[in-house]
Amino acid sequence: MSKMTLLAVSFCLACLGLALVASQSCAQEKTAPQPVKIIFLHHSTGHNVWAGGVADWFAKYDQDNGKDYQITEREFPSGKPYEWKNYPFDYWNIWVEHAGSKPYMEEPTLELLTPQYNVIVFKHCFPVSGIKPDGEKADVTSEEKTLANYKAQYAALKDKLHQFKDTKFVVWTGAALVEKDSNPEQGKRSREFFDWVKKDWDEPGDNIFVWDFFELETEGGLFLKGDYAEAPDNSHPNEAFCKGAAPLFAKRVVDVIEGRGDSGSLTGK
Repeated sequence: MSKMTLLAVSFCLACLGLALVASQSCAQEKTAPQPVKIIFLHHSTGHNVWAGGVADWFAKYDQDNGKDYQITEREFPSGKPYEWKNYPFDYWNIWVEHAGSKPYMEEPTLELLTPQYNVIVFKHCFPVSGIKPDGEKADVTSEEKTLANYKAQYAALKDKLHQFKDTKFVVWTGAALVEKDSNPEQGKRSREFFDWVKKDWDEPGDNIFVWDFFELETEGGLFLKGDYAEAPDNSHPNEAFCKGAAPLFAKRVVDVIEGRGDSGSLTGK
């Protein structure tokens, strides 16, 4: 074989090698999972569930299923300078009343959050279930915890969330109170509101989804079950409950991401 022929063969083999490397690189690029960024906005009850193993669950799910679901958490509102309150009024106040491209009292608006995250999860802590009898009329601008005010604030929130069609929102039904910190009338009003959230406020086919935390805590009742509470007079869910709730929460978020938000279980079970 002549030197020219050897050179030609070597050149062809080199080209083939480069082509194989390029092909493998393209294949890897094609199969790389698309990152999904998730933010979980919470206070103490949410932190307890987060500590129950949410981050570890997502890490294992990503590894087992070839996904890249990046979940992070933060206290919202932070408590300084905006008060430590995350009730319907407060989401309305920050995200609707003070919407825009600048933070409100150092808290991010939806205009700031939605470019950063594909999924936004938010919740209320257990004082949300301390619902009083309705006043003369609903007042969306009122911090008074009544059914009418909650519904007005949720209606305004839904209109606002619908403006960000490329973002999926997951809202928890509110955390329940232990019986010692409530009463049957208040418990009934809480159940009435969260049933309304599930059956009327939440609509199939939009970008808003519900995780039914209230049902998990109460199991059909009006109060946080005693076995699930940190103490008879403490409405924080205990460690054992939170370890059981964490994977249900994570599964619900994954159902929403993967298109099963309207068909999957609201509790994640």
